[in-house]
Amino acid sequence: MINKSRSTRYSIFLFFICLGLCPAELVQRFTLQNGPAPFHGLPLSVDIEGLVSEADFDNLVMYEVRGNATLPMQSQFQNELNAQIWFEPLKPIAAGETVILELHKGKAEHRSFVSARMDDQTITLCSEGNNILSYYHALHPVPEGVDPVYRRSAFIHPLYSPKGHVLTQIQPADHYHHYGIWNPWTKTHIEGKEVDFWNLNKKQGTVRFADLLSTASGSVFAGFKVLQEHVQFLPEGKERVAMNEVWNVRAFPAVVESPVWIIDLTCTLYNNLAVPIELDQYRYGGGLGFRATEQWTKDNCSVLTSEGKKRAEADGTRARWCDINGGFNDTKQTSGILFLSHPANREHPEPMRVWPENSVGGKGEMFFEFCPIRHKDWVLQSGKEYVLKYRMIVYDGKLKPETMEALWQNYTEPPVISRRTD
Repeated sequence: MINKSRSTRYSIFLFFICLGLCPAELVQRFTLQNGPAPFHGLPLSVDIEGLVSEADFDNLVMYEVRGNATLPMQSQFQNELNAQIWFEPLKPIAAGETVILELHKGKAEHRSFVSARMDDQTITLCSEGNNILSYYHALHPVPEGVDPVYRRSAFIHPLYSPKGHVLTQIQPADHYHHYGIWNPWTKTHIEGKEVDFWNLNKKQGTVRFADLLSTASGSVFAGFKVLQEHVQFLPEGKERVAMNEVWNVRAFPAVVESPVWIIDLTCTLYNNLAVPIELDQYRYGGGLGFRATEQWTKDNCSVLTSEGKKRAEADGTRARWCDINGGFNDTKQTSGILFLSHPANREHPEPMRVWPENSVGGKGEMFFEFCPIRHKDWVLQSGKEYVLKYRMIVYDGKLKPETMEALWQNYTEPPVISRRTD
């Protein structure tokens, strides 16, 4: 079973309209102006600060005006730094197209299509009963006979495709410190002393879950915000938190040629010490690391970057986006992840680490990373915050290269939405 298509979800809204749940009180009209790239109908948000009172926060719906029809969209309120309404356009928006939107309050049928649920080990994001991903907040044990130093928390696994294929792996025998989707720093120096948060066997440091800050569920997206600690091990069994990091993860079901998961990951790093932290230039470290399922090998796994590089030539190059696609042993199906780097990121277009085809004893398993320190050191100053933003488009089958490019433009230059005065 896969998530319902946009047309099915749209039909649900039409059903409620037929029951008489039509637009009630108009709050504000907006103009949506699309840019030069086709917009694939991905979720959008608009600032509604000051437009409604707190009592109406859970009673808002965004509508799309098409001719004489005013059609409801999946809508979800969010109030973090400011009040926003998230909504899902009913269909793709052409390049240069203008769309009129209306925000209404009144009786609305809020259906929780996307949810975040937490148990004693994980936070799992789901769409209508289909798992999208799990985040481990608990300390994950290691296989029998493996040094317990490899235990850790604060990583994403499993990551699923919309059809349910598992796309990540953890603790592979060749690299016990690999954990699905994760981002520790490798060659780090603090007060002249090396601290490796990546290679756990060095026993110099680790990364761990520290606190759940929030979760979100609703008709448009589910997500969570967590605090993670980069811990430096000190002599005599002592330790200190060198860096605090906040992961803000959101997952949106959408349709791009076929059903996809859209996963936004924002990492905010904070130097917790009174001294600078030096992130040394190296081919591994930070950014966004991905260890693919063991089923993706040199025989069935392909790479394509925004600069046209394939697997054999991608390592060490820079890209705005990178597509990793692979097959499975028990089916002829393929799945993939389109990794998008935000232009605000350090060293964008970002350097990458892409394992060559002779990795893991010639099997050619896949590791990918956006690596902002691949070619240049990075110094984190005391008391400063640093932000890295990424989007993952998780899909089954294949995506066209022109679609990949449009999706990056949709991410970095979404349509402009402005309030109307009429």
